[in-house]
Amino acid sequence: MSEIASLGDLRGKRVLVRSDLNVPLSGGAITDDGRVRASVPTIKALTEAGARVIVCAHLGRPSGTGFEEKYSLAPAAARLGELLGQPVTLAADTVGESAKAAVAGMADGDVVMLENLRFNAGETAKVDADRAEFADALAGLADAYVSDGFGVVHRKQASVYDVATRLPSAMGGLVKAEVDVLRRLTVDPERPYAVVLGGAKVADKLAVIDNLLGKADRLLIGGGMLFTFLAAQGHEIGKSLFDADSVEACKGYLERAKESGVELILPVDIVCGREFSADTETATVAADAIPADMMGLDIGPKSAELYASKLADAKTVFWNGPMGAFEMAPFAAGTQAVAQALVDATAQGALTVVGGGDSAAAVRQLGVADDQFGHISTGGGASLEYLEGKDLPGISILERS
Repeated sequence: MSEIASLGDLRGKRVLVRSDLNVPLSGGAITDDGRVRASVPTIKALTEAGARVIVCAHLGRPSGTGFEEKYSLAPAAARLGELLGQPVTLAADTVGESAKAAVAGMADGDVVMLENLRFNAGETAKVDADRAEFADALAGLADAYVSDGFGVVHRKQASVYDVATRLPSAMGGLVKAEVDVLRRLTVDPERPYAVVLGGAKVADKLAVIDNLLGKADRLLIGGGMLFTFLAAQGHEIGKSLFDADSVEACKGYLERAKESGVELILPVDIVCGREFSADTETATVAADAIPADMMGLDIGPKSAELYASKLADAKTVFWNGPMGAFEMAPFAAGTQAVAQALVDATAQGALTVVGGGDSAAAVRQLGVADDQFGHISTGGGASLEYLEGKDLPGISILERS
């Protein structure tokens, strides 16, 4: 894949950069600016090279019929400007008159941000021809394209895929770093190789489990998805989150793991609550003895110790998904324990990768610094699809360009 240097002298050139600025907001304020901070190095390198940088990104899931204030990139533009130490002009549209005027008025080293790409239905259209007009308009604003939004490279979208076919293209530093790390997880990883999977829905992780049963040495299961595995073992799970359609698949994975010598590790105890609330009555019970009138909301203290012990000697660790409802203090201890185990493994020289999304949000909320891990991915879904062995359109098009 081409890197930015392959684009040659960029002084005075208009460079369209696809960043991932899909940040969480509360009351119009950014609650976690990790993705904005991750976008800075590539943008800064381009401005220092004299490029005229046009940043494009999406936020949320607007209807695609035009401007919607709650999905405006204004907070991201303001934060990016603070981090860059220079103004970031936000166009009022994506490819309309405001965008064209903002780009026409740029000087070398300036940064302009286009409004939310998804205000235009052409960005996410499934049919190639329906994306073409929007891709043409985006490409028409620039002389070169840099893909630096790893969180969207698994999507075949206009700004991710189609623009790369219309302009000289390269991957940015963020995408390069992400791909390099994921290759270390999939091509001859240093062993023992442990994978920790959590989060709410087991169905979202079935393909990952299927692929990793042939690659990882240990699979540690937590989060809401663990209860489908407990149900597959015939245990009472009370009112816990549960995916009936995935029980047979989980039974198959338990059997495959046993046959292939992969450790598939489930909790031995569970922290339960009467309701999904921080104020609910709680109880810690054996994993096979969840009361019928309670729901599991975190792995228990014995499980936390077990999981930490299974990570202590690992040389490679990938973690995606919290162990429980970490947003509520009574159910945060399991996720905190796994985070600390990864910090300890990092200190011992292991490659530790936190797979974006809720996992990244969890470690930040729990007060663990980003630099205590080997790598925190900006793309949870993209990371998982890479580990499934899927083709990522935003990567494959760069490899062909």
